[in-house]
Amino acid sequence: MLEVRALTKRYSRAPVVDKVSFSIAPREILGYLGPNGSGKSTTVKMLTGLLEPSEGEIFFYGVDIRKDPVQFKRRLGYVPEEPHLYPHLTGREYLQLVGRLRGMPRRVLEPKIDTFLQLFGLFEARFAELHSYSKGMRQKILLSAALLHDPELLILDEPFSGLDVSAAQVFKALLRALAAENKMILYSSHVLEVVEKVCSQVLILRKGKVVAHDSVSRLRDLMALPSLEDVFTQLAMQQDADEVAGSIIDAMKA
Repeated sequence: MLEVRALTKRYSRAPVVDKVSFSIAPREILGYLGPNGSGKSTTVKMLTGLLEPSEGEIFFYGVDIRKDPVQFKRRLGYVPEEPHLYPHLTGREYLQLVGRLRGMPRRVLEPKIDTFLQLFGLFEARFAELHSYSKGMRQKILLSAALLHDPELLILDEPFSGLDVSAAQVFKALLRALAAENKMILYSSHVLEVVEKVCSQVLILRKGKVVAHDSVSRLRDLMALPSLEDVFTQLAMQQDADEVAGSIIDAMKA
């Protein structure tokens, strides 16, 4: 189990993540939601070791990850929001690099790479350099890299970015299948429709603080609202969308 306790990140004394706590057990998908600037990506960076928390603790199966961060990262798969890849490597070379850095034996790694490339529809482009890949193709490479070593915990930051409809359908099915394989998944996204369909729990941030943490169905029932989008708008959005849209139209016509 992943357990986060009072996680906090400050810049110039101002908290961008403020005492956030949650846990994810095997077979659970936690939807991690919030408007831009709410602290989602900062949380993800602390969980993956890219940022040091100002306060708080992160435990993985009861062990503080700071005691052995390398061991924790061996059990972690991560898809970042932005697909920053080595542009002059081919898709296959990038996956080879990731697998070797993780210490995977060549006899296991090589056929696994080819299988992933085939399943994600990238086999014909395996020898093309990554700078020639579309954003959706780069997302598929990142997801392949995150899954190569069969991680126990997956942290996905906007993993559907750039995917076409058919690929997004496969990814939704894949998330459910991964949860069924006892994986723990933190899924940070703006795509509320997908979160509503695949996540077992939802956490909503506003200005770095948790404003809701429950199942989608219970949040809808408690707030007497028909959809997760309505719940999110009520809890996390500070401006009325119709009012803002009207003001933009007025400014355009001025």
